[in-house]
Amino acid sequence: MNILFVCTGNTCRSPMAEAILKDKNEGFDVQSAGVFAGEGHPLSAQAREVMEEEDVETDHHSQPVTPELLEWADLILTMTERHKQALAMQQSGYEEKLFTLKEYVLISDEKWERLKSLYSRVEEKRNCLSQEHEGDIGDKWREEAREELEEIEEIEASLPDVNIMDPFGADIDIYRKTYRELLEYIELLIGKTDEKR
Repeated sequence: MNILFVCTGNTCRSPMAEAILKDKNEGFDVQSAGVFAGEGHPLSAQAREVMEEEDVETDHHSQPVTPELLEWADLILTMTERHKQALAMQQSGYEEKLFTLKEYVLISDEKWERLKSLYSRVEEKRNCLSQEHEGDIGDKWREEAREELEEIEEIEASLPDVNIMDPFGADIDIYRKTYRELLEYIELLIGKTDEKR
């Protein structure tokens, strides 16, 4: 299984997640990238220090998210809901495999299927309306998809916090907390993907 972890600059959270999963040696192919990443930047100094403390090897250089990476991935796991939304807006066609790390491991498949179905119906209604009005629909689509949007809001309100803490610019203790949070959810990820393999 090919897994792509995504954060903002690809110098803290997503490369830490990549290194942790690679260290677990569970038969995954793993890469990481950033929604706004530059090319070739090293892992942040604090992230590197924490990885060394934990004896997790990493030789990381940042890379931006590309269509090729998204195509390569069987599963795209972002660090926050904002990263997920940014990817969905920038690149369409990957919704079926795009989740935050935490929501992927914490939310039941039934709830996901319902959400995906609702999102698809909203998108269908928006596309149909756009074709009928030659693209000029403003917020008309929201009224057209009101029931679906209300149910989406209700389901999403019941979901847990799906964001991984951002340590950028913080002291080393925050990086350690982020490492422990990533480790917890990556262990859950391994368990969930083992069930599906």
